[in-house]
Amino acid sequence: MKIKHTITLSLFLAIIFVSICAKAQQAVVKYPIIPYPTSLTPASGNFIITPATRIVVPGNHLFTNEAVMLNRLFANSFGKALQKSTQPVNHSILLKYDAAIIADEGYTLSISPKQITIAARTPSGMFMAVQTIRQLLPANVELANAIPLKSLSLPAVEIKDEPAYAWRGMHLDVSRHFFSIAYLKKFINVMALYKMNKLHLHLTDDQGWRIEIKKYPKLTEEGAWRTFDKNDSACMKRAPDNPDFALDTEHIIHKNGKTLYGGFYTQQEMKGLVAYAAARHIDIIPEIDMPGHMMAAINAYPFLTCNGENKWGDLFSRPICPCNESTFEFAENVFSEIMDIFPSKYIHIGGDEVDRSDWAKSDACKALMKREGIKDLPALQSYFINRMEVFFNQHGRKMIGWDEILEGGVSKTAIIMYWRGWVPDAPVKAAKLGNKVIMTPGSPLYFDAIPDKNSIPAVYNFNIIPKGLTDAEGKNIIGAQANIWTENIPSEKRADYMYMPRMTALAEVLWTNHPDYDSYLQRLDDQYARLDILNVHYRLPDLSGFLQSNVFTDQDTLSVSSPLPYLSIRYTTDGTLPVANSTLLSKPLIITQSQRIRLAAFKPDGTHGDVYNLQYDKQSLAEPETVAHVSDGLICRDYKQFYKLAALIPDTKADTTFIAKTISVPQFAEAPAFGLKYRGYLDVPQDGIYSFYLTCDDGGTLKIASREVVDNDGLHSAIEKNGQIALKKGLHNIALDFIEGGGGYTLKLKYSLNGSAPQDIPAQWLKN
Repeated sequence: MKIKHTITLSLFLAIIFVSICAKAQQAVVKYPIIPYPTSLTPASGNFIITPATRIVVPGNHLFTNEAVMLNRLFANSFGKALQKSTQPVNHSILLKYDAAIIADEGYTLSISPKQITIAARTPSGMFMAVQTIRQLLPANVELANAIPLKSLSLPAVEIKDEPAYAWRGMHLDVSRHFFSIAYLKKFINVMALYKMNKLHLHLTDDQGWRIEIKKYPKLTEEGAWRTFDKNDSACMKRAPDNPDFALDTEHIIHKNGKTLYGGFYTQQEMKGLVAYAAARHIDIIPEIDMPGHMMAAINAYPFLTCNGENKWGDLFSRPICPCNESTFEFAENVFSEIMDIFPSKYIHIGGDEVDRSDWAKSDACKALMKREGIKDLPALQSYFINRMEVFFNQHGRKMIGWDEILEGGVSKTAIIMYWRGWVPDAPVKAAKLGNKVIMTPGSPLYFDAIPDKNSIPAVYNFNIIPKGLTDAEGKNIIGAQANIWTENIPSEKRADYMYMPRMTALAEVLWTNHPDYDSYLQRLDDQYARLDILNVHYRLPDLSGFLQSNVFTDQDTLSVSSPLPYLSIRYTTDGTLPVANSTLLSKPLIITQSQRIRLAAFKPDGTHGDVYNLQYDKQSLAEPETVAHVSDGLICRDYKQFYKLAALIPDTKADTTFIAKTISVPQFAEAPAFGLKYRGYLDVPQDGIYSFYLTCDDGGTLKIASREVVDNDGLHSAIEKNGQIALKKGLHNIALDFIEGGGGYTLKLKYSLNGSAPQDIPAQWLKN
């Protein structure tokens, strides 16, 4: 009897579980909202909107702007806006003030077949509700001048929603490459769709000054333009294979016999953009980076340096001089005009990557340090930063700086933007001191890092609160943002590709803070049609079913499933780029000889996603080596120098040599840049085709049995590359070289056998 009851109970629980999962699946399909609301309760039926439906808005005009934003969607759909009313009417859309909603951006949304009620305490909360409705409506509501519809349908639902974090930001560097006002408006519109609320504009750097300052006109007359630099040239070299790397021609001019790249925003243009963002409840935070990264300004006004010179140091450009009053006069004049343009209570001063060597040689700096009791150069930088913060505070503004401003001491009122992932205690230290912290570590939140299949899950699974903080200290972490540095992003299309769709993952982490990755992926599929209409040149979902380097002993099969139903997979075998009329991969392709295959997914309009270059090599199984005696672990040689390529690490005597029981960056590695050489044997347990997955930040190469398996070399962010090799059971020599250029400290090696799931290399395989 007990057994029967147990079986019956188990079956009952299984049925309940399947039912819950099915309902959750239906909810995802029916309510494909990103970021997912804090609380969503499905309901039955739909509310039908017709041109006769009215929008009821309180007479106090609190939500007038939000009603306009909502009505714009209906005007697109019906060819005219819905009529508004201040008095309740049947079958209407009611915008309602609710003092009981505590969160500034919180709202409730009730949709039934008879009524839509949206309640909020603030306009920002009401706007967030409008974005939820926007995503529940069909994607074509984004289209102006479309063929008018007779009706729209919204699914019944009860939503209570508010954000987990106050700072939900995106950063865009407009200095290295310039972006039009029209593009920034599109960027803001997409941010608003996903409830992001902070746009950090990096307006100045060595490569260009992008904002008009009337007191110093040469900042834009000269500082906004340049001849093509090394980054421009590198991008142009890549353009033939990928047109997204071509510089936007609207930012190229011909003047005085020179071809110049650049541009700037007038104060009037930027004020218009600020107003556009404010209507969408997005705060634009300007960054004027000081005291480093100021070459564009120093070229125009040489008095800003300690010695009148402007050149590159070992790593960074020479900074402005914090020891001359003329520097502070300049800085205060610039920021006064910036404050007139940007009403944000936040001003970003940068403060990162400063070459202080000239300060040590300056008589003015020596005198200032003696007079003020400043002990070292980091403290001298803090003197500059702290003095500027006083100026900001006097004008009702709060200062943000990159985490380097902690080094010489900083006030508790400064806001720290943490980016240096190799200094993990920086945000913990700042939060414990009482400073507010914005998390933006390079991995995974530098969206200029080349995206791959791991990029979206890395963002989605990012922990906003670092380890080592109490609950009270954790409240000093006010949110996060993703940064887009544009040295290698020369066009608006390339910028779209780099930030979308991974921005949607960050949006959900920051708003909902209750990760459900499988649900998110289902809802993400529903977003692509809307992004197409919004003209966002997003990165298509990854293709799978292959590696970059594939081997086989007899034959292999290439089979690729389309990640979206409207994509077609096309390929070439002659080395040319696949185009819209290339051969369609409609069934598995049998491969019997060594060859190179290039393939890509194509949208119906002929545009395509990433081009995958697949190498197939026919190999015999590599014979194992006979070794008299082996010990556990690999021999690792550590070279404490900077290398641009792992291939450049010499075979000379290393600085240190040790036995490594795992393949990873050693915990004791402290040098900002170094190279590692792992040597020994891999003891594989059986014959087969072995796949290896090498993730490096910066670069690395892998050879096994004297065959090249993975080439992931170069200075880059954390990227996984993979390859295969045919091995017989036994010992095979392994050579893995790795370089760290400063910042990433990431080295991982996984394997799979005959197509199994990737897993870590077992320690017992590593021998020397």
